[in-house]
Amino acid sequence: MGLILNAAIFLLEAVSLYMCFKARKLANFVYYTQLSNMLCGLSCLLYVLFGPLSWVTEIRYLAACAVTMTFLVTTCVLIPMGGSAEKLLLRGNGPFHHVLCPLLCVISYIFFEAHAGADMIAASMGITFLYGIIMLILNCMRKVDGPYPFFRVYNQPVYASVFWVIALTALIGVISWAVFSAAGLVL
Repeated sequence: MGLILNAAIFLLEAVSLYMCFKARKLANFVYYTQLSNMLCGLSCLLYVLFGPLSWVTEIRYLAACAVTMTFLVTTCVLIPMGGSAEKLLLRGNGPFHHVLCPLLCVISYIFFEAHAGADMIAASMGITFLYGIIMLILNCMRKVDGPYPFFRVYNQPVYASVFWVIALTALIGVISWAVFSAAGLVL
């Protein structure tokens, strides 16, 4: 079942990422949503090609955590901050990147795949923290605007942006622990 789900997720990611790159080209590389979904698609392809090798399992875990972060930040942060639920969840790549692929990825990882060790929790947090720091620096340098409201250092006090990076890193820590724990319960 894991192989079938990974193949399906890869196809969904390929279609939705094609839509994104057609519209935004290289600008996609500043969005955590697209980066997490690229990681998800790549991890699914690796699973299909190589099976549950330990390094593939670790990448699958990182992808499951990252797309869960995408789902939760979209539904619990961006929409309440004024984002359009219809636009973010029902149009374009939204249904794929914000809902369907994250849910399928987590279900596949937890219920149908081998699981990574607890040491990967720190790796998951580190990747998200690094993304946040890079976005803050690029916003401070005025190379990027956002792409999310909490990174816009010129629209809010810098300490608010720093708070968001810390809060989002803590959130990915909770998500990573929850995915690890849920996978452990299934064994």
